[in-house]
Amino acid sequence: MAHKQSIRRLRNWYATLLRLYPKPHRDRFAEPMEQTFNDLLRERADEGKGLFGFAIWIFAETTAGILREALIMPKYILRPLILTAIIMLFPIFGSLYVDDWHWHWYSFVFAGALVFSAALGYELVARRMNNKTYRLAVGVAVISAFAMNWANFAVGIFGEFDDIPTKPFYWGVILIGLIGAAIARLKPRGMMYVMAAMAIAQMTVPVIALIVWPVQMRHLQHVAFPMLFAPTVAGAFGANAIYAALFIGSALLFRRASADRDALTAA
Repeated sequence: MAHKQSIRRLRNWYATLLRLYPKPHRDRFAEPMEQTFNDLLRERADEGKGLFGFAIWIFAETTAGILREALIMPKYILRPLILTAIIMLFPIFGSLYVDDWHWHWYSFVFAGALVFSAALGYELVARRMNNKTYRLAVGVAVISAFAMNWANFAVGIFGEFDDIPTKPFYWGVILIGLIGAAIARLKPRGMMYVMAAMAIAQMTVPVIALIVWPVQMRHLQHVAFPMLFAPTVAGAFGANAIYAALFIGSALLFRRASADRDALTAA
């Protein structure tokens, strides 16, 4: 009975997704695609295999197909859209099947915008150079900023404490990166200093919190990186240190990319 309900629910969601195809493609292929999806779900259910991961894969492939059919746009925009659609399937399905997953609609919008912004930012910056080290440096920087923002958005680096209002400080770290990148004009040597500045700013936040809110800091109950640290001031510094280390790693990669560029110019 549980499998039948899950199959019915997934098929309804898939039918809704298929309606996003352009009309000529939808009229020709939507019905057989929906039936095939239903048959595959039933086969997996009969064999005792999981439906969740399989459904996510099919939804991701279908979403990519819809974007290819419906949208004519540059790859540097299409790829972030596809990646965002794939990643956002996880919280969407999580909200359907996990009882403790309580997201409002605006949480999904914000999360999708955050994923798309990170992916688009990487595309716009990395496509400027063919240097693999430079692209890796950009990737590390974007992933670090995204992870820090996600943790800050979800529960806060210091946890859900209204009396330790540090979230705007972390937005300041991102602002330093954006302004610095514009000043450096995305050149590798300049970006090295920008990443170092972000790392310093990252570690400045817990110092400020310890000075301004010493009592609240001594009563931390949990730290959000994913629960690897004890609920202490040291844990808060450790969580921030991980993000700072990632920014430093990106700075070192930018330094290597700058050296490679200089060597290539000299040759």
